[in-house]
Amino acid sequence: MCLSNARGWARQARRLAEEHSETSGPDARHWVGMQVPEPISIERENLDASVAEVPNADAVFVVWAGDRSAYLAKTSMLRRRLMRIFKTADSPRRSLNLREVATRVEYWPTASRFESMLLHYALARRYFPEDYLRRIKLRMPAYVKLILGNEFPRTQVSTRLSASRALHYGPFQSRAAAELFENQSLDLFQMRRCQENLEPSPQHPGCIYGEMNRCLRPCQQVVTRDEYLSETRRVEEFLTGNGAALLSVAMAARDRLSAEMNFEEAARQHKQIERIQGVLALGGDLVCDIDRLFGVAIAPCLAPDSVLLWFVCQGAWQAPVRFTLTSLVSLDQRLRELVASIQPVTPPLAEKQEHLALLGRWHYSSWSDGEWIGFPALDQVPYKKLVRAISRVRQKANLEPGVL
Repeated sequence: MCLSNARGWARQARRLAEEHSETSGPDARHWVGMQVPEPISIERENLDASVAEVPNADAVFVVWAGDRSAYLAKTSMLRRRLMRIFKTADSPRRSLNLREVATRVEYWPTASRFESMLLHYALARRYFPEDYLRRIKLRMPAYVKLILGNEFPRTQVSTRLSASRALHYGPFQSRAAAELFENQSLDLFQMRRCQENLEPSPQHPGCIYGEMNRCLRPCQQVVTRDEYLSETRRVEEFLTGNGAALLSVAMAARDRLSAEMNFEEAARQHKQIERIQGVLALGGDLVCDIDRLFGVAIAPCLAPDSVLLWFVCQGAWQAPVRFTLTSLVSLDQRLRELVASIQPVTPPLAEKQEHLALLGRWHYSSWSDGEWIGFPALDQVPYKKLVRAISRVRQKANLEPGVL
């Protein structure tokens, strides 16, 4: 196999000099502030012997063909994967075989698939800056977007974050889930569902939702703009507070009606509460206003008696923290000190969108390892819950060979 025949698996990247000059600056690792460690290298001269000695565990690796072409991948069984792509000449060639073109192999051991995912993303950005999203097959998640910059605000489902005045609620597991949430949440309010830029007029034909009294009909000037914006603020409050205010009002009304022995109306309010709770359940534990998306992913660590803490602040990954578990100071106190020292970094909007896509990929996947603890702000961290999650991750990692 010659290098020209290997173009299917490795396109040319930029010159290494350009890559190193770009990745040495602060923006290169701005995505989470993670310093990619030095790789373990295998040279072509002792390929077979070295591959036989690598651990058969989680890792990210790069196979180089010269200095400009590379094959980047992640795996949960490194030795087996390398032996497959470096088969001998007499082996069947139905699958990828890089034996004849490989000049060097670099690999980074990891302690979890979660860590492999983030390291794979970081290396793809470094070596393939022009098409790294395609190479790692990273799809942007869906959001319910409340467009506040419109004269008559409306919602829409979108997979892109925008810098315009808007509220983004997500990330959802799929676009279908976002559309279902949008439709059912709007049933709780009287905000318009049409996507046009309105030019209100008494002669406007309106729509079926107006006829069903499920829209305030600003298009027909049935209400003023200020009255419509008042309903919009209710929707915004519902999304930013995850329905807490609407639930509180409905529960208070139900309790008052019950105390007045108006059981028929109390039953209606109880059904309304169930509707609200049903809508909120469609989102799951990850979905919220992304500007209020805080949390921490707890993952195993290669270092003994340690775990990795990956904080998320306003939907953006922060620098990972190796948290040692052998200390005379209590975990609770050390965690409080750690959280108090965090200074959130906000990446550019395009990178933040990728951060949320990575979070959604891991959280919604069938292979999700580690644990996720979400909270509304850094001053509202559930420390007891976090301590228990750290203990579970450590206990599970201790049962797996090669970790901790």
